[in-house]
Amino acid sequence: MLFSADGRLLGARLAVDEQWRFPRAGVVPTRFVEALVQCEDRRFFRHRGVDLRALVRALWTNLRRRAVVSGGSTLTMQVVRLSRRNPPRTYLEKAREMILAQRLELSAAKGEILSLYAAHAPFGGNIVGLDAASWLYFDRAPQELSWAEAAFLAVLPNDPKLVAGAANRRRLRGKRDRVLRLLHGRGFLSRLELSLALAEPMPAGMRMPPRLAPHLLDTLAARYGSSHAFATTIDPALQETLGRIVQSAGARLLAVNVRNLAALVIDNRRAAVAAYVGNVARGAEVAHGQDVDLLRRRRSTGSILKPFLYAAMLQEGALAPATLVADTPAHFAGYVPENFDRRFRGAVPARLALAWSLNIPAIRMLREFGIPRFYNLLKRWGLTTLDRPPGGYGLTLILGGAEATLFEVTGLYAGLAQLALGDRAVRREVRLLRDEPDRRLRMDDLGPGAAWLTLDALTEVNRPDEEGDWREFSSARWVAWKTGTSFGLRDAWAVGVTLAYTVGIWAGNADGEGNPGLTGLSTAAPVLFEVLNALDTGGAMPPPRLWLREVRVCRDSGFLAGGLCPAVAVDVPRGSHFQQPCTYHQLAHLDATGRFRVDSGCEPPGRMIHEPWFVLPPVQEYYYRRYHPEYRPLPPFRADCAGAFQTESGRQVISLVYPDANTAVYIPVDLDGHPGQVVFAAVHRRPEKAIFWHLDEEFIAATRQFHQVAARPAPGEHRLTLIDEDGFRLERRFKVIGREH
Repeated sequence: MLFSADGRLLGARLAVDEQWRFPRAGVVPTRFVEALVQCEDRRFFRHRGVDLRALVRALWTNLRRRAVVSGGSTLTMQVVRLSRRNPPRTYLEKAREMILAQRLELSAAKGEILSLYAAHAPFGGNIVGLDAASWLYFDRAPQELSWAEAAFLAVLPNDPKLVAGAANRRRLRGKRDRVLRLLHGRGFLSRLELSLALAEPMPAGMRMPPRLAPHLLDTLAARYGSSHAFATTIDPALQETLGRIVQSAGARLLAVNVRNLAALVIDNRRAAVAAYVGNVARGAEVAHGQDVDLLRRRRSTGSILKPFLYAAMLQEGALAPATLVADTPAHFAGYVPENFDRRFRGAVPARLALAWSLNIPAIRMLREFGIPRFYNLLKRWGLTTLDRPPGGYGLTLILGGAEATLFEVTGLYAGLAQLALGDRAVRREVRLLRDEPDRRLRMDDLGPGAAWLTLDALTEVNRPDEEGDWREFSSARWVAWKTGTSFGLRDAWAVGVTLAYTVGIWAGNADGEGNPGLTGLSTAAPVLFEVLNALDTGGAMPPPRLWLREVRVCRDSGFLAGGLCPAVAVDVPRGSHFQQPCTYHQLAHLDATGRFRVDSGCEPPGRMIHEPWFVLPPVQEYYYRRYHPEYRPLPPFRADCAGAFQTESGRQVISLVYPDANTAVYIPVDLDGHPGQVVFAAVHRRPEKAIFWHLDEEFIAATRQFHQVAARPAPGEHRLTLIDEDGFRLERRFKVIGREH
C-alpha cells in the first residue's frame, strides 16, 4: 500500500496469492468492534473462547430445522478456523476449534484476537482483512468508517458472497440495518444517527485501488517488501496533476519515437518529495520499458552537473559571475570538446557560459578546479552513482561521462534552493517517506551566497513558448533552470528551481536508443514548463544578503578593477577569496590621430593620447569579434616606431590554437594504412599579416588570413616556430606520441 502525505491511498499491489491483503494499520476501530460483536459474538468480552449458551442454542436450532443453520462459533473460534484455512465443518473439527480457542484466550488479549480476526477475515471476492475491505469498498482507512460502513463490513465475513449481485446486496443491506438497530438499542447510536446511518447507500462493489504512483510502489516494494504500508510525503492533488501532464506529454513524444518520460517535484521548504512519476503509464501499445521506474535508473548526465562546478568555483573565489572564461578551440590529450552549437565565442562571462551551457568553458573550469576535487564534492553533496575513480571519468565528468538518477539530480538542485533560502550553510536530505529522519548536512564547501548566485545565473536561460519556439522569456514567475543532453542524444534532462518547488524531468528511451530530436531543450524543457505552469511557484527567490559581499570589477572582463577600466559592482559569496586583478586592460599610447600606437622613441610624450584599452589574447579576440562588433582591436604601432618590438611580443599578436602548450599530439593511421597528418592552427591579431611556419627550424609553409598548416611530424619532441612579416615570433614545444600500424 502506498499512502500520500494526508493519508490518501495512492496505490496497492495484490499479495503473492492474488488476494487483496493490506498491512494492518493498528488497533481495530471501535465502531467495527461494536458492530462485529453485536452480529457475531455478543458475549465476546465475557467468555473464554467458547460460549456454551450459544452452542446449545445453535444445536437446538439445527435439530429443530433438521439442517446446520448455526454454528455457535465465537469470534475466537472463528480466528482459529481462519488460521486452519477453513477445513470442512464436522463435529470433530468443532471440538478442535473449541480446544484451540480456549488455548488462544489464555495466550492473547481480547484486543489481539480482534486484530487477528480483522486481519484475516474474508470480505468478498479476493479481499482479505478489514484494512483492504475498508479501502476497496469505501476508499478510506478503517478508523474513518461511519457506523453504516462499519456495520456493512461486520456482517460481510459471515457470508462474503452476498456482496455480488443486486438481490444479494438487498439481503446484505437488511443484515446491515439489523445490526444498526441493535447498536441503537444498546445506546451506541442516537435516533438521529440511526436514521442517517440507515439512509447511507450500500457500496456497489469493490473499487479497484488507484494507480497514482505505480512505479514508486514497485520500487519501494522491491526494496522493503510488498507487505509494507508506505506513508509518503506526496501531495495527492499534485501527484494527479503531474501524472496527467506526463501522460499527455508522453503521448506527444511517442509520436517522435521518444517512448519514456519521468518527472519529480520536490517541496523545497519541506525537503520532501511532493510528486513522483517514474514513467509514462503502459497503454495498449507494445511495451517499451514503461514498467521501469526511470527516476531511479542511472543515465548519462549530459551537462546537468555544470551548475555545481560553477557554484564551487564561486565559493572558493576562483571566479565571479562576470569573470571572462575562454571559449576557444581546445585539445586535451586527444580529447577535443565542442559546444553543442559547434561555435566559439572567444570569451564569455562565467555566468552566461553557465546559462548558455557552453562546453568549452566548462571543460576549462573543471581542468582548473581539478577533477578529483569536483568528483569528491559531488559525492559529498549526495551523488551516489560515481563508482569509478576520478581518472576514469576525466574531463568528461562535466559533460556526461558520469551517470546519475533523476531522483538524485533533482535532489541536488533542491539542495541549492535550500541553501539559497537558508541562513546557514546547511541543507536537508530530501525525504520520500514520512517516517524517514530529517537529516541535515553541513555544507562547508558551499554557502547560501554561492547557491543563490548559481541559481540567479540559471534564470537567464532561454525558455520555450507555448508553440514550442524559443524566445527570451520574462515574466513575474521566477525560475532557475538547466537542461542537459547526453552523448548520442540518448538522455534529455531539464531541472527547474523555484522558491517553492524543484522540478526534474527526464525524457528518452529506456533501452538507451538515441534519437536525433532528443535534447534537453526541445524535449524535456517544454514538459518542465508545463509542470511549472501548474504550480504555485512562490515568486522570486530573495538574495541572502548576509551571505553576499560586493566587489568592484571591470565591466568588460569581470576581474577586480584597477585604474584602467570602467568598474561595476557585483555580488560574490561572503567568505570567498576572489582577488584576481584584471589583466585585460592596458594603457595604450596613441598618436594625435588615435589610429596608431606610439612610444617615446617616435612621438614626444606631450603629444601622446593615453587611453585605457580592453585587449583580449589574439585567439580569444578572433572569435569574440564575431559576436561583439563594438570590440575595438588594439591599434598597430606606427611604422616609424622602432621601439614597437621592445614593447610587444609575438605572444601578444599571435596565438596558437593547436597544439596547446605542453600538449601531446597523436597522429592516427589513415584508412589506406599511411600515417595521417596533424593540422596546426593559429590566429593573428591582424589576419592580413603573413605567418611563416617552421617545424624544428625547417620552413614548412606561409599563410595569410586563414592560418592552418598540415604536417606529419615524427614521434618525439618537436618545436613549432611562427614568425610574422613584422618579425614577431612565437614558439611552442609539443610531443608526438606515436602512430599505430
